[in-house]
Amino acid sequence: MKPIETEKIALLDSMIEESRKVVLTAHMGPDGDAVGSTTALAAYLEEVRGKEVKIVLPDPVPESISFITEGYEDRFIFGKTDLEACREAIGNCDLQVTLDYNDFKRTGILEEMLSESKARKLMIDHHLNPSTEAFDIVFSETQVSSACELLFHILMKLPDIGSDASKLPKRSADALMAGMTTDTNNFANSVFPETLQMASALLAAGVDRAEILSNIYNKYRENRLRLMGLALKDLMKITDKGVAYIVMRKDVLDAYDVREGETEGFVNLPLALDKVRMSILLKQEDDHFRVSIRSKKGVSANKCSGLYFNGGGHEMAAGGRLYVPKDISDYGEAEKYIEKVTDEFFS
Repeated sequence: MKPIETEKIALLDSMIEESRKVVLTAHMGPDGDAVGSTTALAAYLEEVRGKEVKIVLPDPVPESISFITEGYEDRFIFGKTDLEACREAIGNCDLQVTLDYNDFKRTGILEEMLSESKARKLMIDHHLNPSTEAFDIVFSETQVSSACELLFHILMKLPDIGSDASKLPKRSADALMAGMTTDTNNFANSVFPETLQMASALLAAGVDRAEILSNIYNKYRENRLRLMGLALKDLMKITDKGVAYIVMRKDVLDAYDVREGETEGFVNLPLALDKVRMSILLKQEDDHFRVSIRSKKGVSANKCSGLYFNGGGHEMAAGGRLYVPKDISDYGEAEKYIEKVTDEFFS
């Protein structure tokens, strides 16, 4: 990770000091990193800096990671359920912070109001190719595990924290640890020396990692485990190029009463096989499949997603969408499409 510029920290400190109402935003389908980073920053801004904060997200927080927001629910507004409240919060803020995404397009129905906001704008993100033109300050770093990790290092540089993690609000510390843990799949990928330094500092500051792990991995509903068994036994296919893919159609999702976030981590499972170089998970939604891609070292999930699935992300972890009928004529064509494009990708 590159050193954080002292001049940027000074400018950020001044920008926070001059603001009164702050809106924090994250991407569609918020994951642990998005929810963790927004919650952590909100707690710091409220408890340490005395600011009025709203967290504005396109979609609700999945039940599986809602423990991060417990007791903080009234700070959240969702575009899917109250678009006018989102518009009002964004219109009235004087500082707008982008966390865990690199382009306003990734906020869906909030894109226009966020991009047209007259508030000062700050980006804190770890994805490739950020669109930075609209921002007053940009903290963009790909050599970190997560937006939570990048935010942690930024907070450590601010004068009122002064590299002492114990000065972080407890909610901030817990949320940062939770978000980093989910984005690294519990230290299984995208781990850097600074990632472990962050974890060590937070543990020393009193974070209960065992409780966080229990909340992340041991509180799913029974249906998730049964769906996982079905996915591995009947839905997973493996091509002769070493691509494992799982397509989850609406009938399966409905039969198992799948809720947002309950398939988190499924895409990683096929990578346990020696012959699998890339894993792709498709979940059917209204007019598209949501796509998750993971790969082993030397194979670019990001490139594959950009070429064939209208997306992008990190080198070995990316996401995207496959649209019907723009990309495929109907949902039944998904498997043929995956086999065709991955054969081309690996040729």
